[in-house]
Amino acid sequence: MSGLVTVKLHRLAHARAGDKGNRLNIALFAYRPETWPLLAEQVTEDRVAALFADRRPAWVRRYDLPLLHGFNFVLDDVLQGGVNGALNLDGHGKTLSFRLLGLDVRVPAAMAAGDESITGRTGKA
Repeated sequence: MSGLVTVKLHRLAHARAGDKGNRLNIALFAYRPETWPLLAEQVTEDRVAALFADRRPAWVRRYDLPLLHGFNFVLDDVLQGGVNGALNLDGHGKTLSFRLLGLDVRVPAAMAAGDESITGRTGKA
């Protein structure tokens, strides 16, 4: 597709992750409502499952929240048993939203011309 460029998802959205037992929950919200359809097309259950393949999710489910311009992803069996069951130092899922935000997405070049055009933020405090 011509006229498209690749950017990291964090330029279009923000996320928050949580966990309960061995289940990871990632809420993803577009900075701008007009980018939500673009995210809906590209940030699919299959792509998220592939992104977390090393954690071998039993399943990945996406719940669309169109009125909030967001999504809720639920991934089962990705936290090595969870906080109480994992042998590693941290079985929490809190930081895994950053992995999702590193996903590549394709956007129109005009949209990617500057952060403000994508996020609506000027970068000023």
